[in-house]
Amino acid sequence: MTAISPDTQSPDVARAATGAEHGSTTVTGSSQRMISLDVFRGLTIAAMILVNNPGTWKSVYGPLRHAEWNGWTPTDLVFPFFLFIVGVSLTLSFARRRAQGASQADLFKQVVRRSLLIFALGLLLNGFPYYDLSRIRIPGVLQRIALCYLFAALIFLTTRIRGQIIATVGLLGGYWILMTAVPIPGIGHSSLTMQSNLAAYIDNALLHGHIYRPAWDPEGLLSTLPAIASVLLGILTGHWLRAAKSPLSRTRGLLLGGAIGILAGQLMSFWFPINKNLWTSSYTVFTAGMALVLFGICYWIIDVQGYRKWAIPFVVYGMNAIAVYVLSGLAAKASVTWTVTQAVGSKVLIQTFLYTKFFAPLASPVNASLMWAIAYVVFWMGVMWVFYWKKIFIKI
Repeated sequence: MTAISPDTQSPDVARAATGAEHGSTTVTGSSQRMISLDVFRGLTIAAMILVNNPGTWKSVYGPLRHAEWNGWTPTDLVFPFFLFIVGVSLTLSFARRRAQGASQADLFKQVVRRSLLIFALGLLLNGFPYYDLSRIRIPGVLQRIALCYLFAALIFLTTRIRGQIIATVGLLGGYWILMTAVPIPGIGHSSLTMQSNLAAYIDNALLHGHIYRPAWDPEGLLSTLPAIASVLLGILTGHWLRAAKSPLSRTRGLLLGGAIGILAGQLMSFWFPINKNLWTSSYTVFTAGMALVLFGICYWIIDVQGYRKWAIPFVVYGMNAIAVYVLSGLAAKASVTWTVTQAVGSKVLIQTFLYTKFFAPLASPVNASLMWAIAYVVFWMGVMWVFYWKKIFIKI
């Protein structure tokens, strides 16, 4: 993980982000950066930080919580959106590197190095601050990103578009069959309940004591298969963006593809429910459709119409996405682990002290909790703005 200086960054990033360059972004060989992709990534990271850091988990608006099991809330869109962005970025980045003369071996090395580093950052975040190896959670958000990036990138490097489509369909169809047709040892029939399903059985059998819940993990092993498909759907979107088409045609394709994905996911849910914890195939298709629609809107507004000034804060987040996720996560864990001494001599958690002193008195519990979350997002935006102003971009 290194800080890179302006001369190693794509040209005119800052000027393009502030609207100095008006017009569409060329993605078929131009060095101009696709600002809408940075904005979409920044929006996603900001949403991750928002939903992960309420003032108190006892008072949170419903849309800012994950669905308990089947179904979805806006919060359930955030993680698959990020994986979708990983896929789009991968296609554009590797095409650029190939054009610059990178060999297949160079790209393989980059993929393995990045995957290992992101996975290690996930373990760093999970274990902080005590690193009890007997209980540390092995799966996690960054670990899933690492594994999905690794396998999707390997598929990208070893196949053409047709092969990538086949791999996507195979992962989604194969996972569907595994989850609904394969008997669960000790139960004897397939199940999609929270208490018993094949993904939970595998997580508990292979990672017992190192998972999020006592018997299952929302970022577990088997459910990583359809999550890889989320990245592949982003890769296929990247191919569409690189095609020799007009900006209007690209936008129409993104929006049409999104509408088809949303409808297909909803239809699939009658047989295989939309479920973030299991990352069901219907959830994968549905969330990819939603991502296409939102990204299509961002692309049209920012890269085609050139309205970019409003998006600068999200560019700031998007340019250091993994860095801000890790740093904000470490700070949040520290605030609910370390204590401060109050005037009366008693000790209280840092987060509890700050929240009860400065936020709880201002509004109702649910609104005060939301105010804390928003303030946390704004605080880290300020930190990342300093990075951006000094042209420090953390490259992983």
